[in-house]
Amino acid sequence: MTVPTEDLGDVRTVYPRLEELGYDRAFSFEAKHDPFIPLAVAGEHTSTIELGTAIAIAFARTPMTLANTAWDLQTMTGGRFVLGLGSQIRPHVEERFSMPWSRPVARMRELVSGIRAIWQSWQDGTPLHFVGDFYTHTRMIPAFDPGPNPFGPPRILTAGFGPQMTAVAGEVADGFLVHPVSSRRSLLELTLPAIADGAGRAGRVVDDIEVVCVTIVVTGRDETELERSREAVRAQLAFYGTTPAYLPVFELHGYGELHPELKRMAREDRWQEMAGLIDDDLIETIAVVGEPHEIAPKIADRLDGISGSVSLVNNRAPDPAHFAEVVADLHALGTCSSDRE
Repeated sequence: MTVPTEDLGDVRTVYPRLEELGYDRAFSFEAKHDPFIPLAVAGEHTSTIELGTAIAIAFARTPMTLANTAWDLQTMTGGRFVLGLGSQIRPHVEERFSMPWSRPVARMRELVSGIRAIWQSWQDGTPLHFVGDFYTHTRMIPAFDPGPNPFGPPRILTAGFGPQMTAVAGEVADGFLVHPVSSRRSLLELTLPAIADGAGRAGRVVDDIEVVCVTIVVTGRDETELERSREAVRAQLAFYGTTPAYLPVFELHGYGELHPELKRMAREDRWQEMAGLIDDDLIETIAVVGEPHEIAPKIADRLDGISGSVSLVNNRAPDPAHFAEVVADLHALGTCSSDRE
């Protein structure tokens, strides 16, 4: 789950509740608050659930700052931390964070490699000498070296959408966070081939990379809840449809014409009307839809042969208990590990 951070005081209760409900992993998200601080607190109030960022904005930081923060959280959580990184878009990086933007695919690849070089220096005592096009790290003295991590270095997951950024995960990451605008067909025809391409260049195979399938779920315990969930996803997909990066999935399923219309309506501030352009067929193509007892088998069918990791999402249904039955069913099936997005 990407845990809501509107009220940071909830951190002490939400993460333990997710652990109690059987979630395997819970994510923080960089929006109004820092993504790392809540996980330090959550680590003190949980014992088994993995804690990660989905995502922290990579280009707002340097490899050294990310390496330090992730190293400390790995220690504080007893080896339960996962570093999830995404690029964000150029205006946010330049205008919100006042950081440089150029060649994002190459920059992400190098940033992850730089973090790993720093960690290797700390873990194995290897002299730090990382020189790249964007980042250079060649100084490490005992006063700033935390030494080996008893739990080993954290795992790194990267996020992205286009084939080149997706391929980066295959090259240098431990896993890939799939955007929720996806379908079984897009996973098979767009995502996995890109990961395989990157993995091949690095002498790896797709099985070396965890593919975390962030999956939109429409469900409810009665017709009213189901309809509310469906309408929330209708609005969510209308919002996503304004973004050019997600157009390939819309085009793959014959909905490419929606993008210019949704973008035009968004410019006119007609957000409430936009949802009306998203029909039920598109919802059922992108999302997994059904009564709670139907969801886990449908997810298992959707991800069969693709991934054993699913992250459940419905941004308008933030109650952790909303998917409790689904999580229990997924564990009973034994086919998927469950996160909450």
